[in-house]
Amino acid sequence: MTENMWVYRETSGRLRGVDLTGYKVEATDGSIGKVDKHSDEAGSAYIVVDTGPWIFGKEVLLPAGTVSRIDPDDEKIYVDLAKEQIKNAPEFHREKHLESSDYHTELGTYYRSGVPFGGPHI
Repeated sequence: MTENMWVYRETSGRLRGVDLTGYKVEATDGSIGKVDKHSDEAGSAYIVVDTGPWIFGKEVLLPAGTVSRIDPDDEKIYVDLAKEQIKNAPEFHREKHLESSDYHTELGTYYRSGVPFGGPHI
């Protein structure tokens, strides 16, 4: 796979520098929560989604490549994942994420196992 899942797709990356915190996140089959944190750092961009009561307050990190589009007017982010994929994703741990490159590898393995990352990247 040559696509980099840690890079926003061309169709969603036009909003670099915009604060996405608080944007609602929509899976392919419904709402999953709100953006708690995000990064548009080159080569390691992501959003952290607080799923709230939907899956008992779990936070998950979604690589930028899972974002299919961003709607700034409605403050929504659309991802190419089903709720079940997000529910089963490794939980986001701030300490683990900030200190370990193994965490990116673990997430990459999970999301590559059945998540489409096609389309042009910037």
